[in-house]
Amino acid sequence: MLKVLLVEDSPIALSILKRMISTDPTMQVVGTARTGQEALELLPKLKPQVICTDLFMPRMDGLEFTQQVMARQPTPILVISAGVGAEDKNNVFTLLEAGAVDVFPKPSSGQIEDYEAQTDKLLQKIRVLAGVKVFTKRYRGIQLPGKIKETVAMPSAGGRLPTSHSRAIELVAIGASTGGPQAFQEILGAIPANFPVPILCVQHISAGFLDGFINWLRDNCLLPVRVAKTGEKPQPGVIYFPPERQHLRLDSQGRFICLEGTLVDSHCPSATVLFQSVAQRFGAASIGALLTGMGRDGASGLLELRQKGGYTIAQDEASSIVFGMPQEAIKLGAAKVVLPLGEIAGHIKGVVLKSQALAPQV
Repeated sequence: MLKVLLVEDSPIALSILKRMISTDPTMQVVGTARTGQEALELLPKLKPQVICTDLFMPRMDGLEFTQQVMARQPTPILVISAGVGAEDKNNVFTLLEAGAVDVFPKPSSGQIEDYEAQTDKLLQKIRVLAGVKVFTKRYRGIQLPGKIKETVAMPSAGGRLPTSHSRAIELVAIGASTGGPQAFQEILGAIPANFPVPILCVQHISAGFLDGFINWLRDNCLLPVRVAKTGEKPQPGVIYFPPERQHLRLDSQGRFICLEGTLVDSHCPSATVLFQSVAQRFGAASIGALLTGMGRDGASGLLELRQKGGYTIAQDEASSIVFGMPQEAIKLGAAKVVLPLGEIAGHIKGVVLKSQALAPQV
C-alpha cells in the first residue's frame, strides 16, 4: 500500500481529500494532522511515502513544515492549495524552493463535487510523487524571496566544456515537468543580465498557477520573465513561457503563435511542440534542453531539434526528481550531452558565448 499523510487544518477539506484517496485500493491514508507541528510528530512513526500538505495552517504553516521535513526526514511533498489567491500565488513556489515536489489546486468553490471531479488527477500526482527522489536540504529558514537587483557579468561555462558549434546561437528552448519549477529556478537564476538571446520555456503546471510561478521566477532571476503573446517577436535576454493551456510555436518570421490545441505527448503546452517549432525556424542556431519530468513529452521534439543541427542537452538521472522525460530523449539519441542540473546553466552560457565568438554570422 502507498502510505499517504494528509496535513490540512480544514476538517471539511481533510474529510474530502481522505475520501478521494480512499477510492484507490493501492493507497492508504496512514495519518492526518491539522498543523505542521502535529505532522512532524507523526513522521517517525508513520513513515509515509507521500505527504499532502496545505499552505496556510496555524502554529506551523506549510512552508515551515516543508523545510523541517526536508531537513529531518526527506519525503515527497505535494502542496494542496487554492493557488490562485492573492496571498498564496508566490508562496506556493517558495514551498517548492524549500523542497516540495509539486502542487495540486484546491477547487476555488470549495464544493464537494468540484473536489471529487479532480480525484483522478490527485491520485495520479500522488502516484508520481511516490516514485520520485528527494534529497535532504539543510534548514535555511526560507521566507518570501527578495527581488534580485544586482547585475553580473556573463561567465564562461563551468564543469564540462561545450564542444564547438557551427552556428551562432540565436535562441534557447527548455522544457520540464515534475520537478521543473526548482530546476528552472536554478538554471534561469544563474543566467546573467547580459544574456544575448531569448529563452523559451515550457513547464507543465496546474491551471491557475502560471502567474504565481512567473512572479516567483522574477524574484529569482536577473532576466525579465514574461508570458508570450501571439505576434510578438522574442527579444534577446528575455525569458518566455506560453499562456496557460496553449502551445508555444514560432511562425516563419520567428514570431510567437500561442494557441490552444490538442494534447501532444499528453500535454498542452507541450515541450515537443516547442522544440519542433524551434527546429523548423532556427535549427542549428538553437539550443534545446529537456529537464526532469514524468512521461515522454519533449523527447521526440528534442530529437528533431538535434537532427536539424541544434545543440541538445538532457538532465542526468542523478539530479532529476523524475527521470522520465530526459531518459526518453537519451534513449532516442536526442541529447548531444547529458548533464547534472548544476552544470546546465554554465554549459548553455558557454555554448552561446563560444558559438557567437567563433561561428560565422548567418
